[in-house]
Amino acid sequence: MTEQPNTPKPEDNEHQAEEQAARVLRFPSERLNHEQAEAEADPQVFDGELVEEDQAPQVDRTEPAGDGSSLVRREKREPVLPQWASSVEEFRETAKWAVGYAGHTLAFHAVRCPVYIARILIRVPQGTLRLLRGFLRWVTDAEGRPVRHAAADRADAAEYLRLSGQRDSRVRGRVYTTVGMGVAALAAFFLGRELLPELVQYAIVAGAVGAVGWLGAPADQPIASRAVEATKVPKLTSNAVEIALSALGISGINQAMGKGGEGIGFPKPISRDGKGWRADIDLPHGVTPGDIMDRREKLASGLRRPLGCVWPEADNSEHAARLILWVGDQDMRKAKQPAWALRKGVKVDLFQPQPFGTDQRGRWVDLRLMFTSVAIGAIPRMGKTFALRELLLIAALDPRAELHTYDLKGTGDLDPLEKVTHAHGVGDDDEEIEKAIGDLRKLRDELRRRAKLIRDLAKQGLAPENKVTPELAGKKSLGLHPIVIGVDECQVWFEHPDYGEEFEAICTDLVKRGPALGIIIMLATQRPDAKSLPTGISANVSTRFCLKVQGQTENDMVLGTSKYKQGVRATTFAWADKGIGYLVGEGSDAQIVRTVAGLDGPASEKVATYARTLREQAGTLTGHAIGEAPDVDESASKKDTLLEDILAVFSEAEAKVWNETAVARLAELRPEVYGEWEADELTAALKRHGVRANRQIWGTDEHGTGRNRRGFHRADVAETHTQRDHGRGAG
Repeated sequence: MTEQPNTPKPEDNEHQAEEQAARVLRFPSERLNHEQAEAEADPQVFDGELVEEDQAPQVDRTEPAGDGSSLVRREKREPVLPQWASSVEEFRETAKWAVGYAGHTLAFHAVRCPVYIARILIRVPQGTLRLLRGFLRWVTDAEGRPVRHAAADRADAAEYLRLSGQRDSRVRGRVYTTVGMGVAALAAFFLGRELLPELVQYAIVAGAVGAVGWLGAPADQPIASRAVEATKVPKLTSNAVEIALSALGISGINQAMGKGGEGIGFPKPISRDGKGWRADIDLPHGVTPGDIMDRREKLASGLRRPLGCVWPEADNSEHAARLILWVGDQDMRKAKQPAWALRKGVKVDLFQPQPFGTDQRGRWVDLRLMFTSVAIGAIPRMGKTFALRELLLIAALDPRAELHTYDLKGTGDLDPLEKVTHAHGVGDDDEEIEKAIGDLRKLRDELRRRAKLIRDLAKQGLAPENKVTPELAGKKSLGLHPIVIGVDECQVWFEHPDYGEEFEAICTDLVKRGPALGIIIMLATQRPDAKSLPTGISANVSTRFCLKVQGQTENDMVLGTSKYKQGVRATTFAWADKGIGYLVGEGSDAQIVRTVAGLDGPASEKVATYARTLREQAGTLTGHAIGEAPDVDESASKKDTLLEDILAVFSEAEAKVWNETAVARLAELRPEVYGEWEADELTAALKRHGVRANRQIWGTDEHGTGRNRRGFHRADVAETHTQRDHGRGAG
């Protein structure tokens, strides 16, 4: 045993305090004997020697709080109102359910009223006998009879006499009570006959007969049938959670649950959360939520619940061992989904969040499409195309949005959007690929035009954030309306032998710069690898939706680097979890989302029809939707020919040009190209080059009459042509 050092003298306190403050803590490097183990366990033993409490190392000591800070604590306050009451949507759903339940119950019993009346009348005799029998037993004190008989059998005369006297007293009092109640009943009867209306009298008689009939009904044959068969869902308890976690075969949990282990912590009570139970769990040291999520199927087996009811997830706001286990009352993929607010073709604003899907608790998850780009990945047949089509339908309901849709799988899944889309492609044959690359080249030029325009607008104070705003998008003259590009099976583009690199370069540019300029690109693939979804694209998309995938690489390619290690694992979804995936958008934490159920081809056709009506009213139908053939003049050189041709047919002296005059001269110059053009087509063509062709130009017509007509400035064409040539030279 070590010896305790002498207690320091009072006059040495100051010196020892300085020594204590300057001393460097030294922890034993070897713990091989029993004495050192005892020293480690004793709070007043340090390095094998006993020390005074005020000389002990300041390890794990709580520093005293400063003045006035003792009332300030770190705490997480629970909401005052429950979730269903604080959320307008959930309150509406709850109220809707309550009203529906009450209405159904009322209608159910109202229809069966004749049957109930017949049952009551049949059982009135039995009820009368049961009522009289019970009344006589009460008056005669029949409940005490067994006790009196027992006293007589024991020949206990004193006890028997006492009980008999008590019985006589009770019977006498109850007889008097009965007589009094009978007199009162007769008086009430005659008074009621004289004073109460007949309807009230009949109601009293009917109520009395009904009560007697109800009394005569056997326990297993009630008068009223059940309007609703309630489904009994087992309550989630801590014991059930511990049993389920112990069955996962994780050594850290088994050790914690064993004898002398630390166990599993529950920092909050298990409580109802939406249509299910929520348990916050502190896992043992070294165990992460990812370990549990990898064994989701075993966890569901341990809880004796369907796989679609059990949803473990990490709580990154707390610590790496905090697990949130939500167990639903019903399988997520089978639960009835609330009505989608956009199914009836409601006009939307893409600058505002729109309902995309529901979480495990049945609450709608909103997604804002503006200022974002989207990547969707999954193995085949998991709902990837349906998710892309839903996003495109949302975009179609904003009549300002210009849609470009490409179904490279070739099955026609995006065909419902034909009636609203500006450009539409199906399949991967050479003609479709050339049409697509031509469209993307135009979109790249449009991207550059918008960038220049936004820069100019920012200098004028009209674009303070240097991006498209709702106000700018609403001005048709600026041409800054939202442009939405949806591509299914995008790997077909990027793997094309001739245009693959160009497709990748343009899409990467659109992903990086497009969101701020009002251009949204959505790419979906069933092979989310580096070749199918290039790194430059996957690293820059801001909204990601990943349904079931097979491995960690595919998971992180869609959801982002290290998401698998953080416990966001789309590999845990089952084959039956179609339409269910992880959504990461606008910097928010990943959440499990189920896309809109029942949005098949015919339902999508209806939504697209509503969208077309909105566009017809707004006058924004263009391109494929109105039967316009795609521009076959796709190469950059042919595009440049328009500017060169205009400069050729107009001299510098003709500074301002009417569109009608320009079309006529161009038709004379190249009738094979411009012979069928109209003024509006020229306006659109110049707009793609960034030249404003809708100015009000004053001039004289063929009759010498002065008037204003739409046109452009030749100087604008010359400047654009010069800048383009300089850009090519720099390239």
